[in-house]
Amino acid sequence: MEGRHRAAVPGLLLLLREYRADLLRGLPLLPGEGWSWGGSGLPGAPESRAGLPLAHERARVFCPAEAAARVVAEQEVENLSGLSPNPEKDIFAVKENGKACLVAEFAAKFLVPYYVRDVNYVDVITEQADIPLSRGAEIKGKCGTNESELELSWLEKAYTLRLSFIKEGHNTSRGQEVLWKMNKVQFMYDTSEKTYFKEAVTPGKHTANSHKLSALVTPAGKSYVCQAQQTIHLYLSDHQKSIDFLLSEVQIQPFDITNDFAFSEAHKCPVDQREQLEETLPLILGLILGLIIVITLCVYHIHHKLTANQVQIPRDRSQYKHMG
Repeated sequence: MEGRHRAAVPGLLLLLREYRADLLRGLPLLPGEGWSWGGSGLPGAPESRAGLPLAHERARVFCPAEAAARVVAEQEVENLSGLSPNPEKDIFAVKENGKACLVAEFAAKFLVPYYVRDVNYVDVITEQADIPLSRGAEIKGKCGTNESELELSWLEKAYTLRLSFIKEGHNTSRGQEVLWKMNKVQFMYDTSEKTYFKEAVTPGKHTANSHKLSALVTPAGKSYVCQAQQTIHLYLSDHQKSIDFLLSEVQIQPFDITNDFAFSEAHKCPVDQREQLEETLPLILGLILGLIIVITLCVYHIHHKLTANQVQIPRDRSQYKHMG
């Protein structure tokens, strides 16, 4: 038996080398996913392809969790809001393996109704808290092939905003089209926090969620751009109150970033497209009107030049005797 364990030591080294190679190649590491049992080893014990007993192979089963932890650790976040010249605009980035995989720029605030006592402390009235997104927000995030997420917390986690994005294909008349969108918004807040909530009745933590959200719809490989303010309604569990989530000066790309920290081609929101058309329409009409005037003047000039060279025939017949 001792000889068998000694023989297993070189096999263990081989197994570790194979594990490292498989991890780099992205091969599956769990039994039943690329591994086979068999060979010779301890009596009655199945063995791996490296010739080790199952007990050693079981130790290897926990390696994917270790690898997953390593992948998560490689996802980093950065708050770049200090680079924005607009004090109300924030810039956030999520990086994977040192490369940006989600970049977001926007200005945001929340209009949150809450209950307070009136001046006589008899009746309950509704006030509204105006909560901006703090520039010093803490960031969490994750990137995936078809799902990404950005989480922001500020004022010692009294407020937390979570934005979820999804990429999916749709069948259209032009064929398969891949789009990404923001499909969920969650806002958690604490009315016992005194910066924005003044003497709230029954202070405590609350969570508001979007309902069947499909916002910022953008073709895959492009970034979403919108300068105009947009309002997304969030609802508490009792649906008695709604919170307004106001977004403006937005540029977001949660997937397919090819150049590090650089947005891909911009896809403008319909509101910005209409505003751009309203700005350029008077200019276009002015150019068309000017062109019509120039053409009219040119035609008149040509007509006048042609008629000036023609012989004028007198209309009075008495003048014909002076001709020729």
